[in-house]
Amino acid sequence: MNTPCEILHQGQWLRLVKRGRWESCERCHGGDGMAVIIIAATPNDEMLFVEQYRVPLGARTIEMPAGLVADSHENDTLEAAARRELIEETGWAASQVQLLMSGPTSAGLTNERIAFVRATGLVKVGEGGGVDGEDIIVHTVPRAQAPAWLMQKYHEGYELDLKLWAGLWLMQYQPDGSPLAPD
Repeated sequence: MNTPCEILHQGQWLRLVKRGRWESCERCHGGDGMAVIIIAATPNDEMLFVEQYRVPLGARTIEMPAGLVADSHENDTLEAAARRELIEETGWAASQVQLLMSGPTSAGLTNERIAFVRATGLVKVGEGGGVDGEDIIVHTVPRAQAPAWLMQKYHEGYELDLKLWAGLWLMQYQPDGSPLAPD
């Protein structure tokens, strides 16, 4: 159903819209609101997490590397965005990226959809840290210790992206629940 859209406000990156009685937020450019979240572990089986200050929360967060598709790259793909964001944020490059699934992040609030991408065959190619002042801190945490480490960060006052737990699960299983085949 395509209800007529009234733009209530538009900024550089987001717009607030109204369809019927429903107000929501949309991204203004590229990628149809698509983003990627990259699930990756180093060759030493350490999960890659990123820490950064998020203005909307007024707090530091722990997340998996992620980014927008077609943010400023013409003809961008989910796979290309995943490769680019992984290098920019963590300094690791992947020899393979596998699109697992995509879906809405907050269906009652925004048109944003996120695609889970599993990155494998990682090689360290830089320091990471993000671009344009993102000030990202990269954390490598042994996969077996990741849930406990995340809860420690939670108790220290960090905001945790709830998609972290889905990402950890997808390091062991395919989206249909079947075990991930060993390398």
